[in-house]
Amino acid sequence: MYMKNISEPAMPETRQRENKRIAIMQPYFFPYPGYIGLIKHTDEFVLFDTVQFVRHGWIARNRILKPDDGWMYIRVPLCGHSMKIKIKDVAINNRENWQDRILAQLQHYRKKAPFYHRTTEVVRAAFDEKTDSIVRLNFNALQAVCAYLHIPFRASVFSETNLPITPPSAPDEWALNICLATGYREYWNSPGGMRFFDASKYRRAGIKLVFHQAVPTPYPQGRESGYFEPGLSIIDAMMFNSPEQIRQMLDRYEACDA
Repeated sequence: MYMKNISEPAMPETRQRENKRIAIMQPYFFPYPGYIGLIKHTDEFVLFDTVQFVRHGWIARNRILKPDDGWMYIRVPLCGHSMKIKIKDVAINNRENWQDRILAQLQHYRKKAPFYHRTTEVVRAAFDEKTDSIVRLNFNALQAVCAYLHIPFRASVFSETNLPITPPSAPDEWALNICLATGYREYWNSPGGMRFFDASKYRRAGIKLVFHQAVPTPYPQGRESGYFEPGLSIIDAMMFNSPEQIRQMLDRYEACDA
């Protein structure tokens, strides 16, 4: 059954942060397992929502198995908006019955996925709170997933923190300045950001920059071919694996210092 989150309060006192880890990511919709692994292995997770929304990213969609071969998208419909809108201002188009559509897309898992009912209960829980904010929806989804997996969810939404930080002079300084403002001395990021960050800035500021590289763990997906479809939403992993098995998967990672 879906259980309420067991997380600790977000944002510990500054004096307690020096030996703790913080991660900052844009709010993804039911993201890939590596994203959840980053939550599991850090002490504070910030959903960064004050930058420009990029179409065709992972904020309003993700991938699951198709009934036969390949993969397909599950999507949250969005209201029309300007090209320069910030993530925090992106609104869901609730005139569409997208919740039932997504749940219908998951129904093909019923015949082959041992955790189908438990997983769809988590998805329903994420949809329970009525909201037109894509950020709030994604926060709810991450919270529901972490509660089900028994992973503490110490998270905050950046635009709601009102954190006074020094304005960045380059994109890779957002995380740096948030660390300086909050007292964290170890910043973790997904490996996709390796070329994005100037590590020397972090070294000069006394902040350890670490890239969290999840080690992919194939698992049976109920297909006769035995082919493993990688890079799918955490929903797929939850369909075929118990919470304990997923936690073990998430513990397989490499931490690379910059």
